[in-house]
Amino acid sequence: MEDILKVGIAELKVATPPKKLASAGLGSCVGVCLYDPVAKVAGLAHVMLPDSKQAKSADNKAKFADTAVGALLAEMSKLGAEKKRIVAKIAGGAQMFALGSAPDFMRIGERNVEATKKALEKEGIPLIAADVGGNYGRSIEFCPSTGKLYIRAIGLGEKVI
Repeated sequence: MEDILKVGIAELKVATPPKKLASAGLGSCVGVCLYDPVAKVAGLAHVMLPDSKQAKSADNKAKFADTAVGALLAEMSKLGAEKKRIVAKIAGGAQMFALGSAPDFMRIGERNVEATKKALEKEGIPLIAADVGGNYGRSIEFCPSTGKLYIRAIGLGEKVI
């Protein structure tokens, strides 16, 4: 039987095989998957907002792109992951509603993707694959034994990155 750890909105979890990490309902949110292919340690954060500095409370590190990456790295290192080997894959960041000429602060999906990429760059983590944008939600499952990220979208089937 597969052991799947579900990662909800504004949560993060880490795993090693045979466990897998999964997150459903990525609309404007971004699923950030970090992976050490040598130690086979994976981490997944379901990032909801781009910037903790604009929040009244930033206690939940998994909620924000700028803090989730560092928190994931810390948890993964407890399982033997080494930062120099870690790579990233991301999915989500959709624009779920037509906004036309809405101000930038309304474009949460796009801002989440930009903030996630910036946080990865700041930590020196290479982004090796992404499935972001569009106007549809995604559900993802990350497999630490293979490093594959399975992405499902209603009406679009499944893809693997």
